[in-house]
Amino acid sequence: MEKQETFYLTRIILFGHFVDRLKRFYVDYFGFSVVEEISDQWIVLNAGQVEIAIHKIGQGYEPEDGKAFRAESNTKLVFSINHNLEDFRQRLVDNGVVMSAVKSFEGINSLFCDGEDPEGNVFQIEERLG
Repeated sequence: MEKQETFYLTRIILFGHFVDRLKRFYVDYFGFSVVEEISDQWIVLNAGQVEIAIHKIGQGYEPEDGKAFRAESNTKLVFSINHNLEDFRQRLVDNGVVMSAVKSFEGINSLFCDGEDPEGNVFQIEERLG
């Protein structure tokens, strides 16, 4: 019998304009550690079982002078938190991070909150209850 190949997700790559700013955001707020780095070009962060890599966008995608780069993506990064989501959300809001209200859904024993990193990548924080 042929051995079946096994696949698993190890890394997600976000393309960004200001790699160092995105690095600081995820290190400062989420506590992720740096695994690899090429200054202003590439960064890999340990985010638990999956790494988040941030790759400098190509010149053809650079924003026009004076305009902020905003990600255009249909992807949402989801992070789990093992302590009070409301407190963490408030810390982000107090530091100018765009965050939605905390919400819950019938039949799911979790609280959720969406936000945007400095370049508009959407993330969600989930606190599993009990």
